[in-house]
Amino acid sequence: MWAQIWGFLYDNYIRFWLKWVLRLLTGKCELQRLLGGAEAGARRTLGVEHSLKSSKNKVLRNAVHVEEAEVEKCVRDVMKEKKIEQKDAGFKTNLHISLLQISGYKKLYLNVENLRKVPYDSENEEHEEQLIELWNLLMPHENLKARVSKQWCDIGFQGDDPKTDFRGMGLLGLVNLVYFSKHYTDEARQILSRSNHPKLGYSYAIVGINLTEMAYSLLKNGALKAHLYNVVSGLPQMEHFHQFYCYLVYEFDKFWFEEEPESIMHFNQYREKFHEKIKGLLLDYNVVLTLQD
Repeated sequence: MWAQIWGFLYDNYIRFWLKWVLRLLTGKCELQRLLGGAEAGARRTLGVEHSLKSSKNKVLRNAVHVEEAEVEKCVRDVMKEKKIEQKDAGFKTNLHISLLQISGYKKLYLNVENLRKVPYDSENEEHEEQLIELWNLLMPHENLKARVSKQWCDIGFQGDDPKTDFRGMGLLGLVNLVYFSKHYTDEARQILSRSNHPKLGYSYAIVGINLTEMAYSLLKNGALKAHLYNVVSGLPQMEHFHQFYCYLVYEFDKFWFEEEPESIMHFNQYREKFHEKIKGLLLDYNVVLTLQD
């Protein structure tokens, strides 16, 4: 409750006077201080995003909704509104980068959401090819005897036909699984092997789809902003979302075996504990969560 009261007082009263005093002391507006002081990355772009959203100026508020194609014009408009000389190359470049990151995050979410909304279709040749590719990547020495087969349980699907397991996350769940298996093949096979542990085992594919939901929800609620703003100086792409997913798969497997759950029946409890751990890491302005590190 006190945090809410403080937030209300700060946003509606204290922030205005603080900005006024700092401008008097430094001769610079809030955006100039943010773009000239902080290093490139999450701290700077999150500060710019908050500053623009909180502004009473319509041009500045609208800047957080700008499309990629309009970023350059938007930068000029903001500089004009704030009476900042157009020849200030440093301000112009840094604001351009921040606006690209902000608009790119929104676009990435829409792209991920659109892929999630595509249902797996066994009549779609491309969907079927990706599913078979997943099998071949994970089980290179074992032929799949039939499209509908109990063999799918060997890589962690629930039944004879994997298509039923993609209902929640749609094609996004399959694309994530294939991406990890293709780009981190050794790690994927090792984790699949570990998932067959007689005591601590879990359903590899089902957990993988569950982690797709986790990555998706973190993207949707904005929790991935700090990570993505640090990873890419510009437009975040689908590749960056997939890379974060790979990090989750790899780290969850480590987490699961370190925790040594009593049984798979406690999966939701440990899944939530892992989720809270990731959310905590993402609160760090300097966070970067990729396997490449």
